[in-house]
Amino acid sequence: MSNSTFDTSVDTLKQWIAESKRIVFFGGAGVSTESNIPDFRSVDGLYNQSYAYPPETILSHSFYERKPEEFFRFYRNKMLFPDATPNAAHLALAKLEEMGKLSAVITQNIDGLHQAAGSKQVLELHGSVLRNYCERCGRFYPMEDLLGSSGIPRCSCGGRIKPDVVLYEEALDSTVLNSSIRHIQQADLLIIGGTSLTVYPAAGLIDYYRGDRLVVINKSVTPRDKYADLVIQGSVSVLDRCVATGDC
Repeated sequence: MSNSTFDTSVDTLKQWIAESKRIVFFGGAGVSTESNIPDFRSVDGLYNQSYAYPPETILSHSFYERKPEEFFRFYRNKMLFPDATPNAAHLALAKLEEMGKLSAVITQNIDGLHQAAGSKQVLELHGSVLRNYCERCGRFYPMEDLLGSSGIPRCSCGGRIKPDVVLYEEALDSTVLNSSIRHIQQADLLIIGGTSLTVYPAAGLIDYYRGDRLVVINKSVTPRDKYADLVIQGSVSVLDRCVATGDC
């Protein structure tokens, strides 16, 4: 995308945001990469040296039950980033909500950075690393307790502590799912950002959108680009260019 085409696309997005009153943002891992949280699917040297299974296998319910020690070793090393802070995209979305324009953030991320940025209406499709609970008594444990533990984390009652994240082979929370569908159906502008739209059933939620302003912002091509009314190939932080200028 040339600079002139990119700028024209950003100007169009600014105008659409200014004209909209019920914006919904649907985001994925690309929203948090600029907060130094890598996409866990990315394969690096450390991963190759340390793990005998692909990430999708380790983060499955059956693997969690079969090899919990290996699950928690990967989980602590690759899924927890206690020092991460919100980036420009998170802050821009929180500002749009504060302005009364954005009705919901629907995220596939589990890092809690949208809430840290100030967003109130956040629907976490895949849960959150900030919440953990005992499978026996239900007692809550913060992320810090898992970071400070070793092996299989245990509650004071002896039960295993499970992260409140949706693993592969597990169903999405029906309340979160239904609320997400309702917000998407009512949206007058749907912005998809930082996601390859390949993880289902989450990616299928955008099929509920009935409006005529579907925006995709992603650094790489997605399967839904051809259906979008506007495609911006780049970082989701481009949203900040609208909010920062006050044109919204």
